[in-house]
Amino acid sequence: MSVKMDSEQQIRQVMASEKARRFQEEGERRDVAAYARRAHREGISREEVAQFYSQWAKSNKYDMDMAPERYRGPRIAADRVSELIPDPRDSARILDIAAGSGFLGQELWTKGFRLIDGLDPSEGMIEAARKKNVYSNLICDFMSEKMLNINTDTYDAVVVTGGMGEGHIPCNALYEMIRIVKPGGYVVIVMREEYLEHVHDYKDKLEPLMKELEISGRWTRVSRRVVPKYSFENNGVIFIYQKK
Repeated sequence: MSVKMDSEQQIRQVMASEKARRFQEEGERRDVAAYARRAHREGISREEVAQFYSQWAKSNKYDMDMAPERYRGPRIAADRVSELIPDPRDSARILDIAAGSGFLGQELWTKGFRLIDGLDPSEGMIEAARKKNVYSNLICDFMSEKMLNINTDTYDAVVVTGGMGEGHIPCNALYEMIRIVKPGGYVVIVMREEYLEHVHDYKDKLEPLMKELEISGRWTRVSRRVVPKYSFENNGVIFIYQKK
């Protein structure tokens, strides 16, 4: 009888410990999600966004806060780019737009890509990404309607994951993405689906502009697909276009 009671007590302790662990993880996830939303608050400027991410990078918490089990964007994007660009991948040039601390660069590296450049307006994130040792070049600048110091027709693919949102990459940046990608190359954008409705710069603007660019012969849509649990249990959408 004593052995049975001890066994039942151990089971209860294990179950209580597991419940406590799940409760703590869920609390941490909510805290990080709330913190991340501060970078997407209405009216935030691009400069404020860059400063926010720099501070987050310098806190040495970003990589843990945005771990793959919470933020699946880089893995989703890398998988799609790998499908678009078959072997040999080591000669394909890729631009990671809004590179952050280098999550996407790492994922692409594991897929065999070796010529990866990163673009991000946050100096703190650029320094964090540099430590990953997967980027050929790192460029500290905003992706916007402004022409970057990048030659026309440079990349086989330009990829955005996590760079869309309030105060982040504007609609008109699509023109610059098209300019710097090679004819036949790809523009891949992974973002939260809800931003298409909740972000003023995108609502009734982003997808119509994508369509307008297709009608005008600038690119062709390859796919538009909703992906579940892209970021903090929120659905994402992945757009893929091919430059003509």
